Amino acid sequence: MKVYKFGGASVRNADGVRNLRKIIDDEQNLFIIVSAMGKTTNALERVFGAVQRHDPQAAGDEIASLREYHAAIIDELWHGPKRLEAVERLFGELERVVAGEGYDPRDAELWYDTIVAFGELVSTTIISEYLNYAGVANRWIDMRRCLRTEQRHKDAGVDLAASEALLKGALEGCAERIFVGQGFIGGAPDGTTTTLGREGSDYSAAVVANLLDAESMSVWKDVDGVLNADPKIFPDAVQIAELNYLDTIELAYSGAQIIHPKTIKPLQNKNIPLYVRPFGDKRKPGTVIRGMSAPVDVPILILKKDQVLLTIRSRDFSFVLEEKFATIFSLLERFRVKTNLIHNSAVNLSLCVDNSWHIDEAVGALREAGFDVMKAERMELLTVRGYTPELWRRYAVGPQVFVRQATQATVRIVRKRE
Repeated sequence: MKVYKFGGASVRNADGVRNLRKIIDDEQNLFIIVSAMGKTTNALERVFGAVQRHDPQAAGDEIASLREYHAAIIDELWHGPKRLEAVERLFGELERVVAGEGYDPRDAELWYDTIVAFGELVSTTIISEYLNYAGVANRWIDMRRCLRTEQRHKDAGVDLAASEALLKGALEGCAERIFVGQGFIGGAPDGTTTTLGREGSDYSAAVVANLLDAESMSVWKDVDGVLNADPKIFPDAVQIAELNYLDTIELAYSGAQIIHPKTIKPLQNKNIPLYVRPFGDKRKPGTVIRGMSAPVDVPILILKKDQVLLTIRSRDFSFVLEEKFATIFSLLERFRVKTNLIHNSAVNLSLCVDNSWHIDEAVGALREAGFDVMKAERMELLTVRGYTPELWRRYAVGPQVFVRQATQATVRIVRKRE
């Protein structure tokens, strides 16, 4: 078994779906994980926002636009007007969820997961039906019934032991040897839908590869492979031919968008190679990630945007006591605030964190717990691995730099967004 993962940009239109069909040509034992098409997840997040605001008109308008977008792709794939009953049922279900009067802000993450999951359900339904229409026999798999997650919404981890029997049971006895499943989503023990965090489709594919003892996993993207920087931000980015698992985990933790941070561990546990390959030309080798690799000989630049810098000070100046740190991080965990950099002195603790819905609540709780907190918004975190004197001068100095941490190989810089 091989596992292929296709992102939303790859299947954003009918040409992309047809190209997926070409890529899987001649494959026999294949599990395909697919994201929502194009910018569908962003649109569904706007639907969720409308539900939060109790604005049914805005939610209905967004859903209507999504119906039109997917209907146009279906019509082009089938060369004329075509109605897929399974897709109609999914949109009808979405409309019923949104029309319900039971929204409770305390269950915001549950509502978020329930709504945004429809993107993957719709995309995989279209692709599975198209492949059958195009002569590629396949079985659609509902990953909500196959990946058992923890009882946590918006960023759930997968219970591998519980999921193995569910996934293998769904595949057992199938005449088809090609399967199409959703990335990004799973199911909690209570039966509700969960999501695995943004970009979690990579994680879904890695979990499937692990559970099925796949020979390899391939992520098909709109780049030639893993690059040393985001070419949209750093135009002189170059491709890296190979990486090892540990380097990739470090880069993912620092914010590299090419691979989801949780993706590597399920592959590493069974020594399954991961290929990052260009969707536009399957003949190109891409980048391979595995246990051992040649050293990387170019600097790697990773930029995390939408950051907030929290500077925390104990009112009794007792930061030398470890229990103060335990209090701070337990409060951040309670409010789902993700810390990306920690910098401390005798009296201050500086934390670079992801911006989130609950950050002001976390700041309020910290103040109630006896801390003074300063919050600097519009920040970004730049990590440069293998930095040179030129890169240091370009990025690590200047009035916009608030925090700088350097080791022999890596510098991490918290700076005001330009």
